[in-house]
Amino acid sequence: MQNVFDILQERNYIEQMTHPEQMRDLFEKESVPFYIGIDPTADSLHVGHFVSLMVASHMQKCGHKPIILMGGGTALIGDPSGKTDMRKMMTHEIINQNVECIKKQVEKFVSFEGENAAIIVNNADWLLDLKYIEFMREIGSKFTINRMLAAECYKARMAEGLTFFEMGYMLMQSYDFLYLYNKYGCKLEMGGNDQWSNIIGGVELIRKFEKDDSFGMTFKLLTTKEGKKMGKTEKGALWLDPEKTSPYDFYQYWRNIEDESVYTVACMLTFLPMDEIRKFASLKDSEINEAKKKIAFEITKLVHGEEEAIKAEESAKALFEGNGSLDNMPKVKLSNPNCSIVDAIIECNICSSKSQAKTLISQGAISLNDEKITDINYTLSDKDFEPENTILKKGKKVFYRLEF
Repeated sequence: MQNVFDILQERNYIEQMTHPEQMRDLFEKESVPFYIGIDPTADSLHVGHFVSLMVASHMQKCGHKPIILMGGGTALIGDPSGKTDMRKMMTHEIINQNVECIKKQVEKFVSFEGENAAIIVNNADWLLDLKYIEFMREIGSKFTINRMLAAECYKARMAEGLTFFEMGYMLMQSYDFLYLYNKYGCKLEMGGNDQWSNIIGGVELIRKFEKDDSFGMTFKLLTTKEGKKMGKTEKGALWLDPEKTSPYDFYQYWRNIEDESVYTVACMLTFLPMDEIRKFASLKDSEINEAKKKIAFEITKLVHGEEEAIKAEESAKALFEGNGSLDNMPKVKLSNPNCSIVDAIIECNICSSKSQAKTLISQGAISLNDEKITDINYTLSDKDFEPENTILKKGKKVFYRLEF
């Protein structure tokens, strides 16, 4: 069986490691229990979690045991990493509901059966019962404030005001690793590169208890050529829940990625063979567009299943190539078929205000049944619904089929 370290390197996942000279040997000699953490701050995963789940899948396929940690306890504090403001505090009930929703999505990436079956744990099970004085004596005494304040996850918050409440997050996440190490033999914590400081904290904590076989690894973040995180759309995050981001919109996002991202996305978010992916790097024009279609299909199939991927692909063909079915493109049932074009735009969630809708119209960005709308006072009428499919379009890539 191929060493998973080689796979992760070949697919360009790895950003940083705590002990690079020992990491490859670790995977070679034994089945390694490892964990990735997910704070349930929403009732769905988004593209930001995608890379970690892909790595977990590769790891399991190579014989290693995934531990998926749901941060039911740490979510009550909120990770300051990458944030300039304090996170909104959530209730226990909301967090528990989010955990249950996320569990169903994780199952698409890792198996909970077999010799190295994945397990899901919730750190609320051990963090909520901690006694403050005992915890600070045992764990807090192992951390220095100077070292913590040097961490990137805290630097960005210093200007706005870092609370002691948030400072405790690193201690909690570090303790999670220690707990999993002691209970499940977990030797490796993995996560996005924005988690590097917290991961180091856990590795060092375990080693301070004279255990020298704990390790940490972070993954590269998916970014555009401008360095912005991928997965941001005009409507917000690109969710894995079909109720939040439709399979069609999900497919279209990947179909429309910039040419420079094709190779990286194919490596990190698909299981396509590397021999095939390497060919993508030299493609241009129509050939790279075909590669984008394949990538979009593969990613949508992975997240939403093959049937939904086929439907999304068919809808895209119907819109952009004149063949295929429109049945599965996003549909919006208007509350009033004779509403203003401004209200129709808002009902489709193309924008959130009438002023924004009017701006889009004045900029020539809105069309109805391929006819550009220039009148901000335009009102839909029966003739607009005479075609078999009434399509409201923003720009070249955003489409909605209107119904009443």
